[in-house]
Amino acid sequence: MPPNDRARTPWGTISRDQIVEAAARLVASEGSGSLSIRRLASDLGVAPMSLYRHVSGKDEVLEAVVDRLLAAGWEPAAPREDWRAWVTEAAERLRSLLISQPAALHVYLRHPVVSPAAVVRMNAMMDVLRAGMHGEDAARRAYAAIHTYTLGFSALEAARAGWSPATDDVEDLAHELATYTTGRQFMDGLGYLLDGIGSDADRRQDR
Repeated sequence: MPPNDRARTPWGTISRDQIVEAAARLVASEGSGSLSIRRLASDLGVAPMSLYRHVSGKDEVLEAVVDRLLAAGWEPAAPREDWRAWVTEAAERLRSLLISQPAALHVYLRHPVVSPAAVVRMNAMMDVLRAGMHGEDAARRAYAAIHTYTLGFSALEAARAGWSPATDDVEDLAHELATYTTGRQFMDGLGYLLDGIGSDADRRQDR
């Protein structure tokens, strides 16, 4: 037997769940940059072509990993009857995922995410917003504003993580500007956004 010929898992025994689990372990330990079909196949003890029976490629695997991460913690504990508290917590939970998991931010910035957990989350948010906004159109516009604000803020916050000013001349100003990408500022900005959304909903209800 050649020295590099590893024992292979029997044909047909690998599953999609095993692939995603192996990918999740790899992303957690080494980052999404280390993820490849060849590496996953090696970790699972199968030929690379065996994985293509279950996934189309690396991107699908990464999106499945992110879906698992989202499913594990997107749902707010706040009561749905309090639309503002529920939406605030939902946005903060997504922000926390995006800034703590570079793989998640990468997936969300590449294209609209319509994975199972993302769709469940979106539908739940729409249900809460419909009740709070008193209408479908207002709920859709509110969802779009909240979602894009959350993604944009998270991307900027993640990009500036660990940043420090290059010179002392602008240190005070730079540190002041750096506060624009903190968790506290995210909540402040979200509060202003929800104030406007709530006011618009009240005006529509009074018509």
